[in-house]
Amino acid sequence: MIRKSIFGLSLLLTGSVYAQVSNNPFTTPIEAEDDIILVDYVEFAQLPEIRGEQARMMQLVDEPGSNRMFVNDMTGVIYSLSYDGERVIEYLNADDYGVQVSSGNREQGMQSFAFHPQFAESGTPGYGKFYTWTDSTNTRPEPDYAPSGEGDDHDLVLHEWTANNPLATTYDGGTPREMLRIQQPFRNHNGGQIGFNTLAEPGDADFGLLYVSNGDGGSGGDPMNMAQDLGSIFGKMLRIDPLGNNGPNGEYGIPSDNPFVGNNSALDEIYAYGIRNAQHFVWDADTGMMYLSEIGQNIVEEISPVPAGGNLGWNTWEASYRFENGVINMSNPRADASVTYPTVEWDHTDPILQNRGAASGLLIYRDNRVPQLQDTLLFADLVSGEILYVDANDMPSDYQSIRRVLFNDGGEGKTLLQLIQENEGASRADTRIDAGPDGRIFVLNKGDSIIREFVR
Repeated sequence: MIRKSIFGLSLLLTGSVYAQVSNNPFTTPIEAEDDIILVDYVEFAQLPEIRGEQARMMQLVDEPGSNRMFVNDMTGVIYSLSYDGERVIEYLNADDYGVQVSSGNREQGMQSFAFHPQFAESGTPGYGKFYTWTDSTNTRPEPDYAPSGEGDDHDLVLHEWTANNPLATTYDGGTPREMLRIQQPFRNHNGGQIGFNTLAEPGDADFGLLYVSNGDGGSGGDPMNMAQDLGSIFGKMLRIDPLGNNGPNGEYGIPSDNPFVGNNSALDEIYAYGIRNAQHFVWDADTGMMYLSEIGQNIVEEISPVPAGGNLGWNTWEASYRFENGVINMSNPRADASVTYPTVEWDHTDPILQNRGAASGLLIYRDNRVPQLQDTLLFADLVSGEILYVDANDMPSDYQSIRRVLFNDGGEGKTLLQLIQENEGASRADTRIDAGPDGRIFVLNKGDSIIREFVR
């Protein structure tokens, strides 16, 4: 079934649709020298190149039941990693099972994957099950959802995989079950992360429910105005029961406590809306709140809370500022009480970000394994390799409180991109941050195939 449904400085916008002059609300740059946290690191593991190119790592996931971590390459491969980093084994190649992964440009490929919390628990409904969120060149099947206007670049597909033996070295199950297919109008702003609430335990209402983030469909400025449209699946955070069947296509379930259930003008799958280009989401172990890193249009990058039913503002707002005719209006910021505004926001063109920033990795670190990072909200800039932090106990945070985390390389503080450039001539880092077991912190990139770990 088809449902049609983001200083007083001036700069030139670089979005694919807009080329106009706008104002920047950030009067001073991010502090480059003070309050730097210098952290030791190790080169934990290295992924193989694929077709002569460095690994395009997107996400690292701990699967405690099988005592392994997993990391995906956007080309459609998932690797298993031993906890000591010594064994890197190809666990799954989605193309071997007919997925037809579309990974021809920087924003397309296997966007994310997630293991059911019962993956390794024999006799449970989620035994052996995991999920992938993948751009596909196979557009022959009828999509479940399509954009409200023209455009058919590729499809974005959610699959369920079932391993016969979750402890097996490689995937030993059959062809995946297709759960959800979305027709993507443009090549960019595709799916973001998928994942299960890491704080939910058996018996909790949120246990076993899958969160699925989806971008606004692409181009620039959300030209079809879909992110604010509750009848459209684009620009949304979805929340579904992957083991249920009461959804529109019968391939997944709708939790009865989803915020828009019973609203005839809204899709029941929607948990939150007003999202432009979702990247990474996490839960704060102290507060239980979900947070999302999101790439802005041309001016503002943001980390936002994601409450049930929340409207993150796009494309009426870019972060705290009105988005009007392709530019931001700096008057009356945060003026709409119905909008959920960012916890942290910063200048896309800040000098330390190579004047082309993009929000990516995200972690709220409440552990003490790396003590100098305890109680920080860590986030990354995709391009520059900068890792930044604010005090997780003092949010929302003014942009002036943003500080840097640098890698301690023989007593010299370096960014991730600087480390990558010692191995490869990469011009960007494509940075991600993920939590491992027992308070471990891992940093991924697409420049030199190396996974790095922060250590005490």
